Amino acid sequence: FFAAMTIVERLMSEGLGTYMLVFTVGCNVLGGSPMFAALSIAAALMVSIYALGAVSGGHFNPAVSFTMGTKGHEAWVDMGMYMGVQIFAGLLAAFSYAMIFERTFNLIPGTGFGWVEAGTVETIYTFLLVFAVLNTAATEGYGRAKANNQVYGIAIGFSVVAGGFAAGWISGGCFNPAIAVAIDVSSAMKGVGWCVVYIAFELIGAVLAYLAFMTVRPSEGVEHGAFWSGLVSRLPPRLVAEFLGTFILVVTVGLNVLQGSGNKAAPLSISAALMVMVYCLGDVSGAHFNPAVTVAALLRGADGLTGGDAVGYIFAQCFGGAAGSLTYTAVVGKAFALGPAPGYGWASVMLAESVFTFLLCFVVLSVATLRTGSLSNMFGFAIGFALFVGIVAVGGVSGAALNPAVALAIDASHAIKGGSVWACLPYALAEIIGGAAAALVFAATRGSELGTSESKPLPS
Repeated sequence: FFAAMTIVERLMSEGLGTYMLVFTVGCNVLGGSPMFAALSIAAALMVSIYALGAVSGGHFNPAVSFTMGTKGHEAWVDMGMYMGVQIFAGLLAAFSYAMIFERTFNLIPGTGFGWVEAGTVETIYTFLLVFAVLNTAATEGYGRAKANNQVYGIAIGFSVVAGGFAAGWISGGCFNPAIAVAIDVSSAMKGVGWCVVYIAFELIGAVLAYLAFMTVRPSEGVEHGAFWSGLVSRLPPRLVAEFLGTFILVVTVGLNVLQGSGNKAAPLSISAALMVMVYCLGDVSGAHFNPAVTVAALLRGADGLTGGDAVGYIFAQCFGGAAGSLTYTAVVGKAFALGPAPGYGWASVMLAESVFTFLLCFVVLSVATLRTGSLSNMFGFAIGFALFVGIVAVGGVSGAALNPAVALAIDASHAIKGGSVWACLPYALAEIIGGAAAALVFAATRGSELGTSESKPLPS
């Protein structure tokens, strides 16, 4: 793919992209708006990927280059040079922002957190970033060689939106060894050494992303022989995909909510997590991550989905959500309750949940399951922002779960901390009603689309 590019051009590309990324990080931390910092950093990554991806692949992150070398996508010699240039460019950027602001900031976990908590979130969101790279830019079916693929930059950039707002208060939100080294070394007078811990967890996240990628896309793991083929045969890719997507969604929900009411970016972070995983796994399982969406898809007759498939999907989603809630509870040390906000009753909650779950499910059916006319690049954006609409609109009424797996997960973690576990039932009922209504309205508005039973994944 890069045959026309010399190694010098590729290294210059990686250096420039990493410099701009780290420089943007520093300028936001030292002088930017806390509310928009993660979005600014994510945008710097996204635009650099679109500008330079055709030159070098747009890694700008040693964890990504390490994964590409492991995958065999690129030569290890080249990836070693990539990583060296990325580290150097990051250091140069760090000293550049230090010159502007005449001060630096230290790499250290947030107040009240230690290396375990910081390492956990660095692992999770480095996983998300690398997983986005692998699934949207480095696979044959949906990769960079496909001429009409324009989603890779959005998916990769918005992984930083999801993680930056969700985990920034715990670890600082690096997800990139070049960023960790740059911050740590440039602030050496305040203490140095945390970058080693961060890098270790970020590389663990990258390895886990690679293993998950091969599991949901078995053809990508053929070269790893009989052991991997046997393991994959016992881990159905579609169910693993539904587990992973729901896990990432619920972890992001929990980490955002537990920051408190001062976190105004929670709707964007949560929606970004859904968007990224839809782009990553849409052509594997349909990327439901929500029992209400699965019910809607079953009633609509989408994706060749059978009743048995739907049951498997829902179990995988509920287990993924439960794992996500246990994770955020373990990291933060507390949980939160599901229920009506002060001043509202259960009738208000159920109406709010059913209407905006209807919207989410109807958008999924309308942009991602059509035999002709499905959105080829913007389906994930539409689905993610359908969730954003609901969270902003009724988050202050019901909390805007809009997903029975999310409701169950919140209740489960709250029960562990001594709370009740029944609130998820009326939420789930309202959400399933919303999903079923979406299928009925879809049938009424798109009658020509009914009756298909072929397997039809999201467009790639």
